[in-house]
Amino acid sequence: MLILAMDTSTVVSSVAVMDEARLLAEVTSGARLTHSETLQPHIEMAMKMAGASRSDIEAVAVGIGPGSFTGLRIGLAAAKAMAYALNVPLVGISTAEAMAANLPSPGVHIGALIDAQKKNAYFSIYRWENGEMIKEQSIRIVPISDAVKRCGELAERTDMPVMLVGDIASKKLMARDDLPANVTVAPVTHVMPCAASAARLGIERLKRGESDNVMNLEPLYIRRSEAEELWDERHKEEKSK
Repeated sequence: MLILAMDTSTVVSSVAVMDEARLLAEVTSGARLTHSETLQPHIEMAMKMAGASRSDIEAVAVGIGPGSFTGLRIGLAAAKAMAYALNVPLVGISTAEAMAANLPSPGVHIGALIDAQKKNAYFSIYRWENGEMIKEQSIRIVPISDAVKRCGELAERTDMPVMLVGDIASKKLMARDDLPANVTVAPVTHVMPCAASAARLGIERLKRGESDNVMNLEPLYIRRSEAEELWDERHKEEKSK
């Protein structure tokens, strides 16, 4: 099975081509160009590096967030269009789970911290056991400081270190020297989303007979966009006059 995977949920643009046995190609860039500029060239580059044509693709995987609202829409639109045009299965992959899949090692908690704006994070916790990912805490929105504190408490309570992944970990925590004991940020090569991990999780879903409807798969937003919140605020003000 040859799968094309992409993730545009953060500033990183990542595209991979993989089969069940090996990673054939991956193009990952954090150069801060817009996803509308980079995604299609990255798809073409990854396909060329893998020596594959579009007709070879047997499934498409896409990171569905949480993350940047604009980035998620761009990635999902491209993935849906390709899956529909090629008539192949589409699988949506949680961005947080894909980042936890970057570190498939037992003996450590993995705290995913994705930017939710206004000093908040989309926060979830995972660990690996007997080759399987276990979700210890579902995604929720919390202040970044609270998420870090909870990770410190978890490390102390379980006597197991916590490793942080995600754009919050990369942008705001990597340089800090005041993290709680036994809480560290993942290496720079593993802290951000990569399409190879999304591809691997996508293959696992497909092996279980799971896929998503190309017509109604939606991003995992968790919260409403700032534009929606501002719209509501304006209408409340108008009604109160």
